[in-house]
Amino acid sequence: MRIIAGRWRGVPLATVGKGDPGAHLRPTPDRVRESLFSMLTHRGVIEGAHVLDLFAGTGALGFEALSRGAKAAVFVENGRVGQKLITQNIQKLEAGHQAQLMRGDATRPMAWAGAPFDLVFLDPPYGKGMGEKALNAVRDWCAPEAVIVWEESTPMTAPAGYGLLDQRRFGSTYVTLLERQ
Repeated sequence: MRIIAGRWRGVPLATVGKGDPGAHLRPTPDRVRESLFSMLTHRGVIEGAHVLDLFAGTGALGFEALSRGAKAAVFVENGRVGQKLITQNIQKLEAGHQAQLMRGDATRPMAWAGAPFDLVFLDPPYGKGMGEKALNAVRDWCAPEAVIVWEESTPMTAPAGYGLLDQRRFGSTYVTLLERQ
């Protein structure tokens, strides 16, 4: 797995290979990330954004956003394997001034006193119903009109307080773009 574009283009990230089913880590394929970031670039939501990467895994989505001009990223991960990979990637990219790891459960409300997030990546373990719980837990962290990118194995409907912007299928992965209302 590598950064696709931006200042870190081509830099390989720490990886778990094809994934770690026990830790629910399944990296977003380059092809899906490329299409996703094309959608986000078209919407103009990356440059200068404060990014929240929930169920971050390796942090590939958040690091890709930083590489493409996001201002800062917070990675929320409760698995030890994912936490280790994110820490390695922060060090590898020398991104400590822009990236922060929060060790915790994305489905449980936590304290956050920083800037509201403009762009949220939500990539929960598939089929466990954790996405909507996470959205409710971080609702107050999101800026009005924040864009949420929700990756799941089935098409997702917009929960209360969010509007559907777009939805696309990439093989067995559905990417749903939401906007906080």
